[in-house]
Amino acid sequence: MARTQGTGSGTGEDRSLAGLVGRAFGRLGRAGGLVFLLAGLALSGFGAHEGAYAAGWAGTHGTLTVQQCEVSYPNNASRSSRKNRRPVRCEGTFVSENGSSTDASAAVQVRQRYAQGTELSVQQTEPATADDATDADYVQSGMDRAWRWFGAFFGGWVLTGLGVFCLATGFAPFGQSRISFDAAWEAARRGVTRPAVIGMIGVGLVGAGVSFLVSYFV
Repeated sequence: MARTQGTGSGTGEDRSLAGLVGRAFGRLGRAGGLVFLLAGLALSGFGAHEGAYAAGWAGTHGTLTVQQCEVSYPNNASRSSRKNRRPVRCEGTFVSENGSSTDASAAVQVRQRYAQGTELSVQQTEPATADDATDADYVQSGMDRAWRWFGAFFGGWVLTGLGVFCLATGFAPFGQSRISFDAAWEAARRGVTRPAVIGMIGVGLVGAGVSFLVSYFV
């Protein structure tokens, strides 16, 4: 009898522990879903913002005539990162497309050096705070860059769809999950969760693929 009681007690403790672990993994899945959701929304928002400026849909379009370009590496940059990324700052004179504004102290971050006198197509994202100020912001414009940013915008949809799925079902896409993928996918049939997830991930994958493909031909 003592052995039977001990076994029953052990089984109860095991079940209690399993329940605690299951609830912990459920919360982990939803926490991970929230991270994916926020990351997806941030990526889509940033991609749309930068893409609009690169395409010339926002800001003031104009030309920056290069006076000099300098490469400045961060002090803590590794040798490999210095080789693969060249943060180049080109300075010169900006003239808006309609000729209504100029900035003799304009500067833009680019990926390569340009010779003095080169005219760069740029977008003024923020004007100077005063006539004699040098704090205006510029980005290099071009549809190839714009389409790459649009690819990032659609890529954010994939993360957002995954986040919605995890939040709605508690499925954790990393490590051990309390809920199997099959069970989570079956639970997603209720309501609009499954169509929404399929729509967001599908549009995201297709949109990102098409955007990056188009960027190589424009």
